[in-house]
Amino acid sequence: MPFYQKLGKIPHKRHTTFRKENGDLHYEQLFGTEGFSGMSSLLYHLHRPTMVKDVKVGADLKPKAALDHNITSRMLQGFQVPAKEDYLESRIPVLFNNDVHISLAAPTKSLTEYFYKNADADEMIFIHRGTGTLRTMMGNIPFGYGDYLVIPRGMIYQIEFDDADNRLFILDSYQPIYIPKRYRNYFGQLLEHSPFCERDMRGPEKLEVHDEMGDFVIKVKKEGILHEITYASHPFDVVGWDGFNYPYAFNIKDFEPITGRVHQPPPVHQTFESAQYVVCSFVPRLYDYHPEAIPAPYNHSNIDSDEVLYYVDGDFMSRNHVDKGFISLHPAGIPHGPHPGAYERSIGQKETQEWAVMVDTFRPLKVTQAALDIEIENYHRSWLDE
Repeated sequence: MPFYQKLGKIPHKRHTTFRKENGDLHYEQLFGTEGFSGMSSLLYHLHRPTMVKDVKVGADLKPKAALDHNITSRMLQGFQVPAKEDYLESRIPVLFNNDVHISLAAPTKSLTEYFYKNADADEMIFIHRGTGTLRTMMGNIPFGYGDYLVIPRGMIYQIEFDDADNRLFILDSYQPIYIPKRYRNYFGQLLEHSPFCERDMRGPEKLEVHDEMGDFVIKVKKEGILHEITYASHPFDVVGWDGFNYPYAFNIKDFEPITGRVHQPPPVHQTFESAQYVVCSFVPRLYDYHPEAIPAPYNHSNIDSDEVLYYVDGDFMSRNHVDKGFISLHPAGIPHGPHPGAYERSIGQKETQEWAVMVDTFRPLKVTQAALDIEIENYHRSWLDE
């Protein structure tokens, strides 16, 4: 995150003695990225966060490509991914490259029997269906429909759902996820032209401080392998922290759209960025107000990026026969645009009620068998006048 936060009890100076009521020391931990040059926070534990009792090597989670090279436009029916009880087993990769893995999940049970840490990637979890609480070593964040949950790599967490009907759109990001630089000033403050501001971001609200010893299993994904590590102390024993590296939530409903007299390009919808992809939010907005404007997006060529659009809700003006949870993939190298009739239908319309999440990757995406299993056949032919 681009601004400073703190929660709980911390000492006046970093790297100095910070004692408990009985005189024993708290244990300081630097939780940082990119060595010592990226975002970081300082955490203060009741116990040493290093007490490992056992290590086991588990499943290989690396996605497998059914298609290494794809130049075909595809449409996936995301809600056809089957529901599964276990949170990690429910995460099904559908598209991936070396920079980002895109998965769908429909977990029916909370992740409470063990803890999870993704040591490979930042995670962005978009909540399409479901409510609950993200529980982390740095505090808890309630979530609901439309929330982006951004979880830094290395964060230990559990996730509690209020019921069994949950649908998640998940990114594993192998570069840190940032707020776009052009929205921030020299000091990191979000500027007036940004489509959101700091008060829209929700950091951890409540620390769970567990002073417990025992056998605490943390499943850790490292180099695509799920390891099982047993620690001697409860991982949620942090009494306080401060810094710039922490989980947070941002709701798509808090994105304020930027509009103009003629159709605006996709960068006006940008919400997050990394070194190798961007994430955009499409939200209800007024259409272009030039008297001869064509609100539908113009045909454009994806020369440098694969475009993934996850359809959330509302009226998807530029696509025919699209439903909630559908995912379109328009690969680099070929043009795409509105479906037949959509261009013409848009003229004279005043607003759209669509909700969607777009991921544009700067390197080609591979397609998994799970994606092909939920694909709508011959989507690439849907621009023909038939």
